[in-house]
Amino acid sequence: MQHSVRAARRATGEGLRAAVHRSRPLSRAGVLERLFTAAFRRLVYPQIWEDPVVDLEALRLGPGDRVATIASGGCNAVSYLTADPAEIVAVDLNGAHIALGRLKLCALKHLPDYDSFRRFFADANSRANVAAYDSRLRGRLDAASRAYWDGRPFLHRRRIDLFARNLYRFGLLGHCIAAGHTLARLHGCDPRVMLSARSRLEQRALFERHLAPIFDKPMVRWLTRQPASLYGLGIPPAQYRALAGDSEGGIAAVLRQRLERLACDFDIRDNYFAAQAFGGRYAEGEAASLPPYLQRRHFETLRARADRLSFVQGSLTQMLGDAPAASFDAYVLLDAQDWMNDHELTALWTQISRTARLGARVIFRTAADERLLPGRVAADALDGWIYHEELSRDLGRRDRSSIYGAFHLYERAA
Repeated sequence: MQHSVRAARRATGEGLRAAVHRSRPLSRAGVLERLFTAAFRRLVYPQIWEDPVVDLEALRLGPGDRVATIASGGCNAVSYLTADPAEIVAVDLNGAHIALGRLKLCALKHLPDYDSFRRFFADANSRANVAAYDSRLRGRLDAASRAYWDGRPFLHRRRIDLFARNLYRFGLLGHCIAAGHTLARLHGCDPRVMLSARSRLEQRALFERHLAPIFDKPMVRWLTRQPASLYGLGIPPAQYRALAGDSEGGIAAVLRQRLERLACDFDIRDNYFAAQAFGGRYAEGEAASLPPYLQRRHFETLRARADRLSFVQGSLTQMLGDAPAASFDAYVLLDAQDWMNDHELTALWTQISRTARLGARVIFRTAADERLLPGRVAADALDGWIYHEELSRDLGRRDRSSIYGAFHLYERAA
């Protein structure tokens, strides 16, 4: 079991170094890159921050389709099963994300009913979850995932105990959100007040009164100028630079704009991303907004289709390189291309083009509001692909996560 843990950690470290390190180790940029990879080795996203409803509309999945996706927290990969694809392969450099995804699949198959599944992953705040892990899940997990959740990085507590302490307060993202709340309270603001809104008009008023002023505070403006301050959001140095260039007001103005969109542009009662950002958990009750994989109406369907999804540690480019030609119909790249240099982008799109069937769809997000690929990817790697600009803009506007500059949809037409 310890061999499995070491192998997963080694794979995580090697993959992150290859993906992020661009500069000399002792340069300022090199130090920032290595700080990021050190932070990103552990669990980053207990919940993925891309809207699966938007994804599913763009992907138009159906029976027979095969999907290649980056896993992240695993929520969307499981949610895609609602569309009845034939197979989903979820890949991630981070071994903690793979362990979380495999735990979700194991729970989907072996917990007794929807209520226990919801308690485990929606509430994620009960000792009964730890008991269910020990009695129903632990013995059915693969060795690497079992070793991860049995690990004891928190003094005498195992990692699985996070599901008795609100999982969503933890992980790099959970700690970053908590730090943001602390910073806000130090300035006399409480982000939780947003959840008391009963209309979009109230949401706007509460944002202007309680959240907008924070971005004018000298400490906040100084902090947002430090790239390392955003590592908790999973933003590497290259992506930070793209964000900073997206507004004349710099990174603080961009963050204010994205937070304003999250707080004001969608009904907060129908946006579980807002519930996590402002409350640190999903809302309670049967009417609460939840990711598709946590909704009661999908539970039995997802349980029946769970064997169609697999989680694999590694890079998406490598996984596609090992796949047969013309073997996938859909690709979900999240924001991973923001991490890549031109050579890596061309290598990825060469494999996407090789493995794509006619009509295949590719979706991804960018931190900045830009196309990203033109001028950076070799022209022959994009031959036969068309970009749906107007639809991409529309889908981006409807993405409830609200943290990205743009959503992008490509389709294989020839």
